[in-house]
Amino acid sequence: MEDTEKKRILIIEDDGHIAEGLKLNLTLQGHNVIIAPDGVSGIQKWKEWQPDLIVLDIMLPGIDGLAVLRNIRLEDERIPILILSARSASEDKIKGFSYGVDDYLSKPFNLEEFLLRIDRLLTRVSWYRGEDEPEKAGMSLLPDTYTFGENRVDFTTSTALCKQGKVNLTEQEVKLLKLFISNRGKPLSRNKLLEIGWGYAKGTTTRTVDNFIVRFRKYFEDNPQKPVYFKSLRSIGYIFDHDSN
Repeated sequence: MEDTEKKRILIIEDDGHIAEGLKLNLTLQGHNVIIAPDGVSGIQKWKEWQPDLIVLDIMLPGIDGLAVLRNIRLEDERIPILILSARSASEDKIKGFSYGVDDYLSKPFNLEEFLLRIDRLLTRVSWYRGEDEPEKAGMSLLPDTYTFGENRVDFTTSTALCKQGKVNLTEQEVKLLKLFISNRGKPLSRNKLLEIGWGYAKGTTTRTVDNFIVRFRKYFEDNPQKPVYFKSLRSIGYIFDHDSN
């Protein structure tokens, strides 16, 4: 993308006054801007519009901004994301950066500083766009391949080698595997899996999550009735249990 071409910026913000103000100022800077008022529509617009940068609030109706961030990072580690939030505590910022945000600005904020941060993020993305090395975009959240037991998952080809042989994984299976692996050893509730893995898309229920777990056990467990890796936690959800050594 040439620097002279308009950059597309998605603002995911439920405060209409703030969102419209940001849109106006970013448009005056020569950018193409759209607004999503909640997390669910934010994920939808990100998928449909493929923006160059996202401005993200944390406290959103429906699903919060951190769940939106984690959902996006399961598919795209490169798109620059700036959190703009009234939550300014260190633990909130640490959590945001641990989930893959590129920058964090607390409300209330200085408009000039905000615009400079946006400009800097867009400059950085122009450095690596089109390059083949993923590390140019920052820290890679997961390796291209992941092995546990006799199983090997290749995220570059969306395939797995397991007791059933070679399995072609669906996009949603890849996303959930990334979510489980990146949270290895940590309990994940069904609702959290729905928030991050599906963004509460229409037609998804906790039963949907359970069906995917049945599939994973069929692929990867020696005995699906006595799972070693994808374990159930009563009244909580599931946990991916694997010692990475």
